[in-house]
Amino acid sequence: MKITDVTLTLFAWDDIPATTYGGHSARSAGSSDLGLLTITTDQGIKGHAFLGSAMNPASTDGPGLIRHLKPMLMGRDPLDRERLNQDLWRRVRASTVRCIGACDVALWDIAGKVANQPVHRLLGTYRDRIPAYASSAVLSSPQAYAAEAQQYKAGGWAAYKIHPPTRWREDIKVCEAVRQAVGDDYTIMLDSTWSYAFPEALRVGKAVEEMGFHWYEDPLHDQDLYGYVKLKQLLKIPILATEYPITGLEGYAPWIVERATDYLRGDIAVKGGITTLMKTAHLAEAFRMTYEIHHGGNSHNNFAQLHVAMAIRNTEFFEVLLPSGAQKYGLNPDIDPDKDGFVYAPTGPGIGAPIDFELIKRKTVTVLR
Repeated sequence: MKITDVTLTLFAWDDIPATTYGGHSARSAGSSDLGLLTITTDQGIKGHAFLGSAMNPASTDGPGLIRHLKPMLMGRDPLDRERLNQDLWRRVRASTVRCIGACDVALWDIAGKVANQPVHRLLGTYRDRIPAYASSAVLSSPQAYAAEAQQYKAGGWAAYKIHPPTRWREDIKVCEAVRQAVGDDYTIMLDSTWSYAFPEALRVGKAVEEMGFHWYEDPLHDQDLYGYVKLKQLLKIPILATEYPITGLEGYAPWIVERATDYLRGDIAVKGGITTLMKTAHLAEAFRMTYEIHHGGNSHNNFAQLHVAMAIRNTEFFEVLLPSGAQKYGLNPDIDPDKDGFVYAPTGPGIGAPIDFELIKRKTVTVLR
């Protein structure tokens, strides 16, 4: 089997609500574009993936994928995934990790379709469902967070995560309001999106530790390894880091060696695909560490990440980032937890995502070849 074509169909995403997740995250609003990546083989089998998000249009990365990664893929056997993955990473300076991730997902899609099995079967299925948690945007007041958390608790969701305003005094008030609203028995987390200096991170960490939060995510700059080592020594609450910087497998090593975090973190877009997620999840497992999968940036990435979640033991939850209007697009239907707060293993061959090809056709801007 050989790869005969690689294309990226850019399609418009309109009416995105104004959304931010903290002081160091981008703000999405209005319009963006996604890219439908299609890798075609000489046997007529096509692998698909999405590139882009509400905050990072596919038109930014897409030309580099076609210019630098397509020539390397053409004529190759798509089932040589590890060899291709190594070659893709050798071109990371010419392209982007997001492009590598999209290519990797499309190759796994082909593999599943060839085997007529869901990708999680090829990875090695561990479970058939996983609890989902709601992950907030930045909201207008502590009361708004409290009301939203109560809503998702009443809806059966397993947990609620706060993206606060990232002003540490206000953040503590938000956490207090949410804990009071949902009670002591409901799982809540805090993701501060790399926003604090060390003294602030310690104050907030002590506060959420006393409130019984489940984890404390990304309080310091994403490369402040020294600060994380100190913070972990002074707090009992589990610290979750390594979502950023954008890097591959090797980027995790110093965090483990220096004991700078309790949990590891990653997703397809910022770590380079299913292959990297599986490697890093197993690396974490060797050290008895949890590997929590971050929201994938777009609907298809999230669907692909479901396969990873079903194939590893050391992850607790599936993240659903809010609001839907800024995160869900291009699938029909999209992923929604059931009344008990679970999402389930995909059953179709390959990634098996219900891509809305009619929507993509209507919204197509151009096709990069």
